Amino acid sequence: MDAEATQVMTRTGEFTTSTVSWEVPVRSRIAAAIDRLSGPLDELVEREANEGDTRMLVADFLSVGMNYSKYQDLTTQFRTGSESVDYAIVREGELFAPVEVKGIAQDLDVRNIQTARKVAAEHGAEWIVLTNGRHWKAYHLRPDEDGEGHRAVPVVEVDLLDADAYDRNLDALFHLTHEAVEHGRLDALRRWNEALEAAPLAEIVRSEAVVEAIRAGLRETTGHPGHTGDTEQVLRALTGQVIAGGLLRDDEADEE
Repeated sequence: MDAEATQVMTRTGEFTTSTVSWEVPVRSRIAAAIDRLSGPLDELVEREANEGDTRMLVADFLSVGMNYSKYQDLTTQFRTGSESVDYAIVREGELFAPVEVKGIAQDLDVRNIQTARKVAAEHGAEWIVLTNGRHWKAYHLRPDEDGEGHRAVPVVEVDLLDADAYDRNLDALFHLTHEAVEHGRLDALRRWNEALEAAPLAEIVRSEAVVEAIRAGLRETTGHPGHTGDTEQVLRALTGQVIAGGLLRDDEADEE
């Protein structure tokens, strides 16, 4: 384990391996920003503030909570044709993520990021942030299989007014911070989410380690000492009865 890494108990009582030297103060800063802006956020919700007023709160949160400098890391200069995005996060002089802001009362969905997608495509950015101040979403632009376009895949989703999700919100927003992006944590979260999709999970379920664990569990629960070919039998059952055929490669499906 890295010399700076240690186990830290989260507010939910779970232990995670974290790099204390930078992660703990970052999480504390986000929590303080959420608390500090909760009053202004409630006021915006109460009066159903328009996009312009919402934009001011978003700029404050990006700066105070996520540590993006208003003068170095944020810009309003990116546009495509006659359309422009509200903000853009810049890293090392390159566009990292367009930020699309909507009014506090507006529902958010992928249709809201059409301009941001065009800007991202033109400048080679892989991320888009969409927010109405209350809800925050981060999309990763995943290349289509044919290489002709990109699909916007949600990676971070937060509702700051969901009191029951406070810890989950804090952890999700942590991945969008300047420091977490710099340390590769946002991209690691993206890879984790992709690994939890059906096809990659099907690969893991059929792996030697998982098949062996299932075989051992079945032996324990049934009292059966095992027999020749029982490993292959477990694998066939997983392939034929548990995993949907469409998730398997052709050569795997042919094994059945």
